Amino acid sequence: MAMYQQTDENLKIPKELVPVCPKCGGPMTKNGRVDSRFVQDQGWYQAKERYTNFLEKNKDKRILYLEMGVGYNTPVIIKYPFLRMARENPKAYYVNLSVEKQPIPDYLLDRAMPIYGDLALPIKDLYRLSQQGGH
Repeated sequence: MAMYQQTDENLKIPKELVPVCPKCGGPMTKNGRVDSRFVQDQGWYQAKERYTNFLEKNKDKRILYLEMGVGYNTPVIIKYPFLRMARENPKAYYVNLSVEKQPIPDYLLDRAMPIYGDLALPIKDLYRLSQQGGH
């Protein structure tokens, strides 16, 4: 919570709040599939099972597939499955919040909303709405 409260208007986190490695003292980073440091431990598999169960339970319901900052680094993890699931479910809607413009497939044009640019703006708007009791 301290990170969020002290994040500036450019979404920069104060350096002293960035976690450090307990072994080497270096700055911690996100767990991404960009190098050999990706952690795919028991917790990862448990989270994957919860996620898979959620998708299966809700695959035919009215649902929003919301991508935030997802690009083409590893599209098979989020982007392609979201597009496939939205295509297969006529009650699904797909929203892509991205810094860079990304194409929306023709089959989803009537159920998709691309939002391009600074992601901080829509996220701040959503946060403000949540604080006002908006839905």
